[in-house]
Amino acid sequence: MAHGKLEKNIGLLAVLVAIAVSLGGLAEIVPLMYQAEAIKPLPGMKPYPALELAGRDVYVREGCYNCHSQMVRTLRFETERYGHYSLAGESVYDRPFQWGSKRTGPDLARVGGRYSDDWHRVHLIDPRAVVPESNMPAFPWLERNLVDPEAVQLRMSRLQKLGDPYTDEEIEAAAAEVEGRTELDAVVAYLQGLGRYAPRGS
Repeated sequence: MAHGKLEKNIGLLAVLVAIAVSLGGLAEIVPLMYQAEAIKPLPGMKPYPALELAGRDVYVREGCYNCHSQMVRTLRFETERYGHYSLAGESVYDRPFQWGSKRTGPDLARVGGRYSDDWHRVHLIDPRAVVPESNMPAFPWLERNLVDPEAVQLRMSRLQKLGDPYTDEEIEAAAAEVEGRTELDAVVAYLQGLGRYAPRGS
């Protein structure tokens, strides 16, 4: 009888659905606030080196996250394909994080070391040269654009203020590390670093 009344009263039903969703969300979020290890970096993990940080910024700028997630879910078919499921501690230095849910292309959370640098270069410049059925756009300008050393240093110093453990020496050395390097070099370095600190096995 009460069920029938709920179905006929759309306003009340909407309020009760909103309450149920809110309680479910709180049940998932609140425990994480008290679980300190969920926000700590994995053992041995360090913030992105200068060239990888520059590559990550290019990756975000070009919208790569629109087609590629960086989050292996706990489902068996995902862990068998990509490796260990993603942990929050892997993303502590990601601002913004790249988890996502869109997979027009494969997940990239564990792509580091899976292909050679040359493969990545060719794939970014002309994806169909290595994957004929790919619908990924080409990014040939990355080979021509140089990384801006000052912009990388500024980014690192701002991340340092937000709590990333960059040293002043690392920030100072960043300019020399990226000097003369292309955005293509930077994106390849970023991709090759993905999954570096991931746990082994599933």
